[in-house]
Amino acid sequence: MKKSSKAKKSKLVLSQTPEAPKIDSALYEGQTYDIMVHAWIGKLMSWLSPASLGLAMYDWGLHLAISPAKQFDLAQKASENLSQLGLQIATLSGLIKTCSPELKCKSRAEDHRFKDPMWDEFPFNLYSQSFLFYESWWNDATSKVRGVSKHHIDVVNFTTRQMLDMISPSNSAWTNPEIIKATIEQGGANFVNGFNNLIEDYHHFKNKLPPVGAEHFTVGEKVAITPGKVIYRNHLIELIQYSPKTKEVYAEPVLIIPAWIMKYYILDLSKHNSLVRYLVEKGHTVFMISWKNPTGEDRNLGLDDYLHLGIMHAIKVINDVIPNQKIHATGYCLGGTLLMIAAAAMELIGDERLKSITLFAAQVDFKEPGELSLFIDQSQLTYLEDIMWEKGYLDGTQMSSAFSMLRSNDLIWSRMIHDYLLGKRRGINDLMAWDYDTTRLPFRMHSEYLNNLFLNNELVQGHYKVGKKKIALTDIKVPIFTVATIKDHVSPWRSVYKIQLYTNTDVTFVLTNGGHNAGIVNEPGHKNRNYQIDTRKKGDKFISPESWLEKTPKHEGSWWPEWQNWLVVQSSGKIPSPTPNDHKNEHPALCDAPGSYVLEK
Repeated sequence: MKKSSKAKKSKLVLSQTPEAPKIDSALYEGQTYDIMVHAWIGKLMSWLSPASLGLAMYDWGLHLAISPAKQFDLAQKASENLSQLGLQIATLSGLIKTCSPELKCKSRAEDHRFKDPMWDEFPFNLYSQSFLFYESWWNDATSKVRGVSKHHIDVVNFTTRQMLDMISPSNSAWTNPEIIKATIEQGGANFVNGFNNLIEDYHHFKNKLPPVGAEHFTVGEKVAITPGKVIYRNHLIELIQYSPKTKEVYAEPVLIIPAWIMKYYILDLSKHNSLVRYLVEKGHTVFMISWKNPTGEDRNLGLDDYLHLGIMHAIKVINDVIPNQKIHATGYCLGGTLLMIAAAAMELIGDERLKSITLFAAQVDFKEPGELSLFIDQSQLTYLEDIMWEKGYLDGTQMSSAFSMLRSNDLIWSRMIHDYLLGKRRGINDLMAWDYDTTRLPFRMHSEYLNNLFLNNELVQGHYKVGKKKIALTDIKVPIFTVATIKDHVSPWRSVYKIQLYTNTDVTFVLTNGGHNAGIVNEPGHKNRNYQIDTRKKGDKFISPESWLEKTPKHEGSWWPEWQNWLVVQSSGKIPSPTPNDHKNEHPALCDAPGSYVLEK
């Protein structure tokens, strides 16, 4: 009885909103001009630190300069490439009759620039192969140089790749056979159409309008349309309770915590691919956190605020409207990381209001955070903080540009070719329209998130504090269901898989095809979808990700039914369906879903 009283008291303390600590302005005194210069440079180089790039180049260049064996290998490869190209040119021009070997330098697996059969014909095969040989040589030159730090070699390799992508023959109207063919067939009308597309896109960019086609996916009309009510609002969140579709529901409600670097409605897109709608129709009571889009006035909001004003307040409200029931908590991306922090903190004080945890593409170990690590080191974070200091937040377009650079061929250059040189318009679907609906990140939160989690990896090292107490993920007792995607550039699946090393409970791990977003928006009936699933019970031996990938059977279709069945197993039966209007006195409905915060620009 005493233990229960103590847990209840601790629970209330954790649910209270802490006083937001102020940014220590003393750290920036006397550095006004430094901040101004960094902010000005940031406008020219987006949010990339020239100092960080310079250090990486210096590290690589100096080690390469004192590596004669590496230099010899590069010279030998260059000679072989030139000889092969020369022999091929001589054969095709008729200078020699001896059959030369086929050009065989292949593009990267994810590179689709030279897939068209016209690239196999002369002279375009020479253009493409010359470029691929050149690209391959530079890849060798900027990798496996002994003595260079892994982070620096990755930065140099990535930067070199970006520069080479700019001069690819596929980007030129004079060397791309697809563009030449379109120009001949259309009498140059493709360039006129492309110029019109360019002017239209510039107008949208300059006036901060959504891209052409996004107007067909209006929030609350075409997307985010599952019926529900906003039943709670504070300075940081709106809590949506969705209307039931069945007479009875499973006793434990589902709380979904999306990342605040994105709008929540990725999980409630159109009718056919809304995860929220799917759960409601299967008999679950669903609550969703909708994060506020912060402004410069919110610069002092930190991770503790997102924990308390976000997750803990949402849990309290759900307990008020559906009393005596535990909660299936679900976190997406950074929302999943925050959920694990909350769960560990709750276990520390004996708060047992969670029934289970589900994680979508969420990491707890940030030692291998994928290609985002290219933008994370102490120099880069200091530079980024100075850029954010000016406005009090990081603009969502800056984060979006970083993600675009990670897949520049697909997201930048292929669009330029398609829209501006071929003069066509690429259609936008609901997921693409959502992707353009960016959010801002407050100064303090983003700084803490990058330093404490990405740079210092405090969460899995036992150094992360909630309040004044350090938390441990091994304290978490509830079962965990975690989903990773095979092509994730943000949360690599092997990094997500490592949650099994840091928890001491049953973990069901799912690996599905697709990327960070498309792999999660994975509705039943979606073509060409498959997944692997297995459960590691508490106490079982750890299996390496490579062995798991090889031994775990592959299933066709969506993983959503697997998760829904898992939730049913974790549930304790059914109860009459509650509606958002059943608790008018406790938490009256404030407005219809999707609420007001998701509409903020």
